[in-house]
Amino acid sequence: MLNSSNNNEKDFYGQELILNLYGCDPKTISSKQEIKKFAITLCEDVIKMKRFGKPFVFHFGHDNPLTSGYSLVQLIETSSVTAHFSEQKRSAYINIFSCAWFDSKKTAEFCEKFFNASRMTSHIIKRV
Repeated sequence: MLNSSNNNEKDFYGQELILNLYGCDPKTISSKQEIKKFAITLCEDVIKMKRFGKPFVFHFGHDNPLTSGYSLVQLIETSSVTAHFSEQKRSAYINIFSCAWFDSKKTAEFCEKFFNASRMTSHIIKRV
């Protein structure tokens, strides 16, 4: 994995952080501007990855209140950041995948704080 200080990870392809955030601030998860701000800050200040283009943020899933909400795709030069938001459940589902190392604990804490989540689950998968 690129930039990893762990010699055991030198042959890894990358890592993926999977976050489920619950009890999120409804104003934040239902704001296109806030979600764009999240993507930019996450990439530039937290995981330190170069963004490829602007964040794509679209509101859809209107056939079912459970799925209605914004989705985010932000390409980064080492892979991507995706997120889906359920306004009804006040939840966010975030995946960050990169072939370059990033601090998953710091990243999870940033996401939890940004969306003011009351609860979070996280999983890190090392891709070989």
